[in-house]
Amino acid sequence: MPTVRIEHPVPSYDGWKQAFDSDPVGREQSGVRRYQILRPVDDANFVMIDLDFDTRDAAESFLVAMRGVWSRVQGTIMDNPRAWIVEVAESKQY
Repeated sequence: MPTVRIEHPVPSYDGWKQAFDSDPVGREQSGVRRYQILRPVDDANFVMIDLDFDTRDAAESFLVAMRGVWSRVQGTIMDNPRAWIVEVAESKQY
Protein backbone atom coordinates (compact mmCIF):
# COMPACT_ATOMS: atom_id res chain seq x y z
CA MET A 1 0.00 0.00 0.00
CA PRO A 2 1.63 3.28 -1.05
CA THR A 3 1.73 6.05 1.51
CA VAL A 4 2.31 9.73 0.87
CA ARG A 5 4.44 11.05 3.75
CA ILE A 6 4.42 14.84 4.08
CA GLU A 7 6.47 16.82 6.62
CA HIS A 8 6.67 20.53 7.28
CA PRO A 9 6.79 23.21 9.98
CA VAL A 10 3.68 25.28 10.70
CA PRO A 11 3.48 28.69 12.38
CA SER A 12 0.29 27.60 14.17
CA TYR A 13 -0.93 24.03 14.45
CA ASP A 14 -4.52 25.21 14.97
CA GLY A 15 -4.41 27.37 11.84
CA TRP A 16 -2.85 24.57 9.82
CA LYS A 17 -5.39 22.04 11.14
CA GLN A 18 -8.26 24.27 10.09
CA ALA A 19 -6.82 24.41 6.56
CA PHE A 20 -6.23 20.64 6.57
CA ASP A 21 -9.80 20.00 7.68
CA SER A 22 -11.11 22.16 4.81
CA ASP A 23 -9.74 19.36 2.57
CA PRO A 24 -8.77 21.50 -0.45
CA VAL A 25 -8.07 18.56 -2.81
CA GLY A 26 -10.76 16.14 -1.60
CA ARG A 27 -8.82 13.39 0.13
CA GLU A 28 -11.47 10.68 -0.08
CA GLN A 29 -12.27 11.44 -3.72
CA SER A 30 -8.53 11.41 -4.47
CA GLY A 31 -8.19 7.86 -3.17
CA VAL A 32 -6.99 8.39 0.39
CA ARG A 33 -8.01 5.32 2.40
CA ARG A 34 -6.62 6.44 5.75
CA TYR A 35 -4.54 9.24 7.14
CA GLN A 36 -2.77 10.03 10.36
CA ILE A 37 -1.22 13.23 11.62
CA LEU A 38 1.90 13.04 13.77
CA ARG A 39 3.76 15.72 15.70
CA PRO A 40 7.07 15.50 17.51
CA VAL A 41 6.55 15.46 21.26
CA ASP A 42 8.92 18.40 21.61
CA ASP A 43 7.72 20.52 18.66
CA ALA A 44 4.01 21.32 18.43
CA ASN A 45 4.63 23.37 15.28
CA PHE A 46 5.86 20.58 13.05
CA VAL A 47 3.58 18.05 11.38
CA MET A 48 4.02 14.76 9.60
CA ILE A 49 1.07 13.38 7.68
CA ASP A 50 0.77 9.83 6.34
CA LEU A 51 -1.93 9.26 3.71
CA ASP A 52 -2.52 5.69 2.51
CA PHE A 53 -3.65 4.80 -1.03
CA ASP A 54 -4.58 1.62 -2.89
CA THR A 55 -2.36 2.46 -5.88
CA ARG A 56 0.82 4.33 -6.63
CA ASP A 57 -0.94 6.22 -9.43
CA ALA A 58 -3.50 7.60 -6.98
CA ALA A 59 -0.72 8.62 -4.58
CA GLU A 60 1.20 10.37 -7.37
CA SER A 61 -1.89 12.24 -8.58
CA PHE A 62 -2.67 13.36 -5.04
CA LEU A 63 0.87 14.63 -4.56
CA VAL A 64 0.66 16.67 -7.79
CA ALA A 65 -2.58 18.25 -6.52
CA MET A 66 -1.00 18.99 -3.13
CA ARG A 67 1.96 20.73 -4.75
CA GLY A 68 -0.55 23.08 -6.37
CA VAL A 69 -2.08 23.84 -2.96
CA TRP A 70 1.34 24.35 -1.40
CA SER A 71 2.31 26.90 -4.03
CA ARG A 72 -0.66 29.02 -2.94
CA VAL A 73 -0.16 28.77 0.84
CA GLN A 74 3.65 28.61 1.15
CA GLY A 75 4.77 30.86 3.99
CA THR A 76 1.31 31.36 5.46
CA ILE A 77 0.02 28.13 7.04
CA MET A 78 3.14 26.05 6.37
CA ASP A 79 6.72 26.26 5.10
CA ASN A 80 8.93 24.14 2.88
CA PRO A 81 6.94 20.92 2.64
CA ARG A 82 8.81 17.71 1.95
CA ALA A 83 6.96 14.72 0.56
CA TRP A 84 7.68 11.16 -0.45
CA ILE A 85 5.68 8.23 -1.73
CA VAL A 86 6.78 5.30 0.42
CA GLU A 87 5.88 1.67 0.96
CA VAL A 88 6.47 -0.46 4.03
CA ALA A 89 9.63 -2.46 3.54
CA GLU A 90 9.29 -4.36 6.79
CA SER A 91 7.03 -4.32 9.80
CA LYS A 92 7.00 -6.37 12.98
CA GLN A 93 4.74 -6.15 15.96
CA TYR A 94 5.66 -7.18 19.49
